[in-house]
Amino acid sequence: MTRDNLDLAASAQEMADTAPAGSVDRAAATSVAITCATTRDVTQARTALDGITPDEVRQAALELFDRLSAQSS
Repeated sequence: MTRDNLDLAASAQEMADTAPAGSVDRAAATSVAITCATTRDVTQARTALDGITPDEVRQAALELFDRLSAQSS
């Protein structure tokens, strides 16, 4: 099953909703959800995620994005 960016955004938003408020996991999942919802494809989303700060959130967001996008292939 191929998942598009909106599917990835929905999955990331579900994770954000269950992560503790104020946590790196919540910030990362929210970042992935917003990025996927506002970009055309996974390549564009990956590029946008490279610009997230701080570093801790960027790393967590990229790891989450890689996990979610790997599930879609």
